[in-house]
Amino acid sequence: MSPIVRLQKLIEDPDENFDLAEAALLIAAEEYPDLDVASCLRKLDDLAHTLKRRLRADISPADTILSLNRYLFKELGFGPNLEDYYDPRNSFLNEVIERKVGIPITLSIVYIEIGQRIGLPLEGVSFPGNFLVKCTVRGDAIVLDPYAKGISLSLADLQQRLRQLHGGETSSKTQVAAMLESASKKDVLVRMLRNLKAIYLHYNQMRQALSAVDRILLIAPGEVHEVRDRGAIYQKLECFRAALTDFQRYLEVEPGAEDADAIRERIIELQRSAARLN
Repeated sequence: MSPIVRLQKLIEDPDENFDLAEAALLIAAEEYPDLDVASCLRKLDDLAHTLKRRLRADISPADTILSLNRYLFKELGFGPNLEDYYDPRNSFLNEVIERKVGIPITLSIVYIEIGQRIGLPLEGVSFPGNFLVKCTVRGDAIVLDPYAKGISLSLADLQQRLRQLHGGETSSKTQVAAMLESASKKDVLVRMLRNLKAIYLHYNQMRQALSAVDRILLIAPGEVHEVRDRGAIYQKLECFRAALTDFQRYLEVEPGAEDADAIRERIIELQRSAARLN
């Protein structure tokens, strides 16, 4: 079974009872045709098993988090790729496991996968800026940043991060809480792919960006803005009819979008280009 067919079968599960790491590795398998997904999953299992053997049976969740942080970030040396954030390898889970460097979303996947294997109820959080992780203990959420060695973030910390993103505007406790909703596994995969798309666009690697958008739409077919973005990529690749189809579909769903007039102008231009090909 090809990686893309396997991925499609995984994400068809309405309850998301699939392995997040496996899905992320299947996405990587398109770039790495010889990738041994099972071997990478065993590496995660082995890492978790090594740590779990060291933990006391009665260890608290807070102490387990501290042990996980020490193990991943101090002992194993996982951390951010500060030298080359836009290296595409930072977005492929197999490379992150091997090289031990990544970006917030992929380091968070490693953190979640190993943490869950040792019994921590970790979930992803699509927070603005850096992707985060939370662990709910007795009804309270501990918010963690694997991109910063698993540090715990207070409400004040989160508000400060939001101020930096939003030009000094302070978010209320209620607003911050709304941003800490658990991300679904599909949400995590889509965010990872959007990062990868942005990296490929940054380097003007249009065919790879197109592939990333196709995977996003496989996982989340209702993301109409990705249809628009795919149209723009097709246009740059001079695939005029495909671009025209995507832009028309976008306007069918979002006729009142802020960029609707600009897209209509693109459609007129593409119709002329397509006519010249006839």
